[in-house]
Amino acid sequence: MTLAEQLRLEQTDYVAAVAGKLTDFLTHRQAIMSSISQDIDPLMGSISNLVTGGKRLRALMCYWGWRGAGGEAGAGEVVTAGSALELFQAAALIHDDIIDRSDTRRGGPSVHRRFSDLHETQGWALDSERFGHAAAILTGDLCLSFSEESFTEIGDRAASGSQARLIFNLMRAEVMAGQYLDILEEVAGPRRDRAGAVSRAQSIIRFKSAKYSTEHPLALGGALAGASVELLRGYSAFALPLGEAFQLRDDVLGVFGDPVTTGKPAGDDLREGKRTVLVALALDQATPQESEFIDAKLGSPELDEADVDEIRRIIVDCGALQATEVLIEEFGRAAFEALDLLPLEELPKTALRKLAEATVSRTA
Repeated sequence: MTLAEQLRLEQTDYVAAVAGKLTDFLTHRQAIMSSISQDIDPLMGSISNLVTGGKRLRALMCYWGWRGAGGEAGAGEVVTAGSALELFQAAALIHDDIIDRSDTRRGGPSVHRRFSDLHETQGWALDSERFGHAAAILTGDLCLSFSEESFTEIGDRAASGSQARLIFNLMRAEVMAGQYLDILEEVAGPRRDRAGAVSRAQSIIRFKSAKYSTEHPLALGGALAGASVELLRGYSAFALPLGEAFQLRDDVLGVFGDPVTTGKPAGDDLREGKRTVLVALALDQATPQESEFIDAKLGSPELDEADVDEIRRIIVDCGALQATEVLIEEFGRAAFEALDLLPLEELPKTALRKLAEATVSRTA
């Protein structure tokens, strides 16, 4: 069997095992929740629907971190860890869509929109949007609880005080901190010094996305397999810039991406008022009049297609898009250089390189 065949087979088996673990976990919890009331079924259905799709990036980073540290192929501990990460990701997406007022996720209605639609089709009393938000918050909280429950099932390797537990706890806390910094920048950004906007945006992507998308999952897998401090440090040197490149690419797609491939409306980040690195660079590099236009229109309910097109034009013409692409290239280069230095066997190193290549060059 060639290395490519072994990689494909092992990765396919792992992804299938994580999917099976999620199905078994949620089926058991479905029975418990239904015994309380069948009215809770839509919450469970929303969670099941969300964890069924996705790229499994975080689970795969965890798996190859495990294998790189000498963990056994397909072991139960790393499968359970992968399912816990997927449940945490689902919780973050549910809450993120509420915060961003985003009505779509992966080409379909977001969870809060599904509950608002349920309210309207049933002809229930009071406000459908408020019900949708409240129900989705509770669904996200339930999913977050399930993530912790799943992680605990790993056993001694994830026990209190273990390196894996410390990483898992830190990951969750940092995402919440990064999410708050994100919404704070949306409201305070227009009143803050523009000279610091790029630095603030980079801090947001580091803690809201980069660390929990790549760095922490990779380190989590390594810690579960007993990785040394030196290996975990090497994992971080590779995965953190990779995660930053990943989020910068996401920011570009949020403004210029094809809705058919991204599953989001064109220019959705602009309608949501996202003050990303891309936007911060535009505010810094555009003319004063153009910067004022972006500030006035970003996140406005009245933002129309013509406004989106104009902001896109400004971002391109002032060089902000090109500067962001340069940053993506620089972060990607730093990640690949750090990967080359990792003392890993050929299989996990090749797998991580392929994941990194797909992450940096993705179109959705």
